[in-house]
Parts: sequence; C-alpha cells; structure tokens
Amino acid sequence: MDPIPTPAASPRAAPRWHLVLNGKAAGDEDVRAAVQALRDAGVDLGVRVTWESGDAERYVDEALHDGVDVVVAGGGDGTLSAIAAALARHERPAEALPALALLPLGTANDFATAAGLPDTPEAALRLVLDTRAQAMDLLRIESDEAVHWCANLASGGFGTQVTVETDEGLKKVLGGLAYLVTGIARLGRIEPVAARIEGPGFQWQGEFIALGLGNGRQAGGGQQLCPEAVVDDGRLDLTLIPPLDGEVGETVATLLTEGREGALDRIALRERLPWVHLESDSRLVLNLDGEPVESRRFRVDCVGGRLRMHLPPGCPLLGVPGNPGAATDPGPGAPMAGGLLPA
Repeated sequence: MDPIPTPAASPRAAPRWHLVLNGKAAGDEDVRAAVQALRDAGVDLGVRVTWESGDAERYVDEALHDGVDVVVAGGGDGTLSAIAAALARHERPAEALPALALLPLGTANDFATAAGLPDTPEAALRLVLDTRAQAMDLLRIESDEAVHWCANLASGGFGTQVTVETDEGLKKVLGGLAYLVTGIARLGRIEPVAARIEGPGFQWQGEFIALGLGNGRQAGGGQQLCPEAVVDDGRLDLTLIPPLDGEVGETVATLLTEGREGALDRIALRERLPWVHLESDSRLVLNLDGEPVESRRFRVDCVGGRLRMHLPPGCPLLGVPGNPGAATDPGPGAPMAGGLLPA
C-alpha cells in the first residue's frame, strides 16, 4: 500500500499593506520608486491618496474590511495622528487592528525625528518589513464638544499659536525653519494663558505661555516640549512654561533655537501622569498634531497600548523593559528633569 503523501506546506501569504498617502506627496517620485521596490520584495502594497476630510477614516475602514496587516501613514505628524485616530475609534483591541507605520513626508516630521525613523521613503518602508510592531500609547482628548485622539503631542500657548499661524507657503520654502521665523515674529505679543490643571494626586493653578502634553517628545518643527516622553509607559508627560521674566525676546528665541538641548530644562515645570484635566475661565486652544481644538475644559488620558506601531531598533521613544531597544524606564509617576509642578 502506497504511503499517504505528506501535504505540501502552504506558501506564506504575502504581507498586505495599505499606504494612506497625503495628497501633497502623490507625485513624489521617490515615494513611487519605494512603493515599487517593496512590491518587488513581495509586499502586497496598495496606495490610497487623501483628498478631503474623512478620507483617513474611510481608508482605515477599508483596510479593516480587507484584513490588511499594516496601515502606513504617508505624511507628517497630522497624517500620522489622523490614521492613528481612525484606528483607535474602532472598539477592538490593538492585536485585532492593523499595525501602524509611518512614511515621513511632512514639513516638520516631529514624531519621526524623535523616533529615529529613516528619512528616505524606501528605508522607511523596509523598516516595516524588517521589524515587529510594538505596543504604543495614544492620547485620548475629550473636549466639551467631542472626543479626539493624538499620536504625538498636544500643545497649548505660544507654541500652539506658532504652529497654527505658520504659513503653508513659508513651510514649503523654509521647511521646519518656518516655525522659527513665525515664532520670532510673535515675540512681541505673547499673552500668558490662565488655567487650572489636575491629575492623580496633583493640582496646579496659574499662568503659562506654553504647554505640552506628550506621548511623543517634540512639536512645532523641533520644539522638545517633553524631552523624556516615551510611547509605551501608559503615562503622558506634562510640561508647563511659566511667564518669562527679563528679556522676553532673547529668552524665547533661545527656547526656539536651543530648547531641545536644555534651555527648557532651566524653566520648565514637569510631571508624568496617567491623565490630566484642564480648565479655564476662557476657552483654551490645544493643537493636536496640527489640529487646533478649542474648549473651556479638556480631559486628556494616556491610553496604554492602544495601537501597535513599527518603530526602529533602539527607538528612543520606547521605554518599557521588554520592548526591543527600550530605554530605561524611570517608572510610573517618577520625577522628571526640570522639577515637579507645585501642588
């Protein structure tokens, strides 16, 4: 009797990705070449181009329906946050959602810079092929009118106005330097914002000129408002810059040009918390990765492990032991450089 033949091993299905590409980058030849290179490497890579509001949500819904493995956000911090938000709004655990990846194509690329992502399209896409997706927190921001999600950093005060007011044409010409130019132009009209902020075992009331609520570390073209933030500790990093004494123009110019090297540490008030509540007698504006949201009250929660994201080995934004390349984690609620906020 002939032996029963052994079934041949099923071929491994090709990875399926959707690249959701910001419409501004649709004609980028380097992106086109990178997409073709990954297709040649065996990736089933579909491209979807955003044109108008709602496209990110529609393309993420399509990716979920099609069983896509990875959704790649092709753009800047705003595109990353839009795709992350569209994924997070689905009431599924992170393991049941496509992994998130980023092809940095924005003006500032603050998240990509802090994460150490490659700056060429093909290298950024090959990173997705060569790495395992890591757990990533998201910020959930509830205002008086709606619920929002933020992947990188929510900011308020001076930095927010700089980001909101920076001209699109200026960004095309100067890149990230456009934020510095706009910031210097605003030096004579910085107005402090009065607010009350509280979190677990923490209360603060006073005025600030800049506020950072970080999942990531920087915003506004390189302003490191939360220089020790990591994306996998279940905590948000709170940074407040109080009104400045002395020569305002000189001090703020130093913050804009050298803040990430320590200027902020000299004046910043910082804490690390799982959530914060912000309230003001007048309406506050928070910039959520480029999306300004206005409200008198905000509740900001760090939702631990809400998504999975492909990040480079040794990524500075990974802090929990057990993640490949994770940095040393000081532990929940640990004091941060720059001092604690007054109770």
